Amino acid sequence: MPYPYVLLSAAVSLDGCLDDTGPERLLLSSPADFDRVDEVRASVDAILIGAGTIRADNPRLLVNSPERRAARVAQGRAEYPLKVTVSGSGDLDPAARFWHTGGDKLLATTDKGAERARALGLAADVVPLGPDLDWRRLLEHLHDERGVRRLMVEGGGTVHTQLLQQGLADELQLVLAPLFVGDPDAPRLFGPGAYQDGRLRLVETRRIEDVVLMRYEPTAPGTGTQPTAADHHWLALACELADRCPPSRTAFSVGAVIVAADGTELARGHSREGEDPVVHAEEAALAKLDPADERLRSATVYSSLEPCVRRASRPKPCARLILDAGVGRVVTAWREPDTFVADADGSGLLASQGVDVIVLPEHEEQAKAPNRHLTAS
Repeated sequence: MPYPYVLLSAAVSLDGCLDDTGPERLLLSSPADFDRVDEVRASVDAILIGAGTIRADNPRLLVNSPERRAARVAQGRAEYPLKVTVSGSGDLDPAARFWHTGGDKLLATTDKGAERARALGLAADVVPLGPDLDWRRLLEHLHDERGVRRLMVEGGGTVHTQLLQQGLADELQLVLAPLFVGDPDAPRLFGPGAYQDGRLRLVETRRIEDVVLMRYEPTAPGTGTQPTAADHHWLALACELADRCPPSRTAFSVGAVIVAADGTELARGHSREGEDPVVHAEEAALAKLDPADERLRSATVYSSLEPCVRRASRPKPCARLILDAGVGRVVTAWREPDTFVADADGSGLLASQGVDVIVLPEHEEQAKAPNRHLTAS
């Protein structure tokens, strides 16, 4: 199911703290960065915080700039983004400022938490997610029922930790403040647990007065058939590579990327790459790797079009090449139409041999774009 684009936003001290243990909130950002955060808030469809942040900080969570609010209205959007909080217990103060400022509010909770929240009379739409909190179910609800395409998550640390560990964060915007907290009891941005192997991708650094903004994207593929945010990033790259293909009226334009389990890009390729007029994208990418490379066994192949199961130009179709390489996971955007091969089902062949195959139709239009001349009726 499609989810919103999830942007985690936080400011930390040099020793990784979100706050100190004093009675007043520790201001880590600079005035200019607070204005940047306001700009980001104005750009999203919803802002989410955890129940602990409501209890500790009692925030209003607003777009403060009248000009930005007016611009939202002029675009046909609500003056304020939807405000969302998550609480397993549903036990929140009905007098908190979160409920009484801004526009629409939503509380995501458990079945039991929903009973408590309704009894308290919280000024919000209460959405029970089942016996336990389920982040994927919440993101599906926000996307499908609330029209949320971009979600900004402002904490706290537990929420950030869960979303990142479950592979649901598309981007981390981290502001580093030039001070130390030094208190072992101070709240920290991320808790212990299993995170992605390998390094995240740094996409931007920016100095804002005396703080530094760093933007990162997760890189590690998911496991099994459960997609992660990184899967979407890599598949989008494969679709971009399809645009580099020399045009053809007898073959599709396809891009492919092979990514190790730790998020390292191993190889990429596209149809008719180099001076080979019949090479396929997956074939071109696999040819750049040593077949004995152990990383292939746990790698993911991203292909803008489903790997082929039959072809006339070479003895082995791409689905067979993937199986021979020992790759156990494939993510694609578009099932192969009958344009050149009837009843093509590369995904079926791969799945029958134990490969996990994930189709992300959100990327189908991008994959089709360089092939419009072939599929137009």
